[in-house]
Amino acid sequence: MQPDSDSNEAGYSSSPASNRQDSSDDVKKVQRREKNRIAAQKSRQRQTQKADTLHVESENLERVNSALRREIRFLREEIKCLTYALSSHQPTCTMVTHKIAAVPPRVASPRFQE
Repeated sequence: MQPDSDSNEAGYSSSPASNRQDSSDDVKKVQRREKNRIAAQKSRQRQTQKADTLHVESENLERVNSALRREIRFLREEIKCLTYALSSHQPTCTMVTHKIAAVPPRVASPRFQE
């Protein structure tokens, strides 16, 4: 047998058309991988951006929540002061007291409990 014979290349095609096809397939494969890599990178960037946006929004909502809780505490203290002032004034009030309705008892809303 000769070393240059085609029998050593069984299963392999050495035609130029086949080489062009393999080369074309390789190029397409590389292009597909590159496109996939870029798409995956963009997806990760979008995911990171979304997480960053949610984090900032969460921090802002925490600040608003804290401010509202401070306002609730302030308003509760103001209610206590005004209720005390009213109760102190009622016995000495010279206005017609029978037209003034009694202050209704305070009902605590579970929504504003701290």
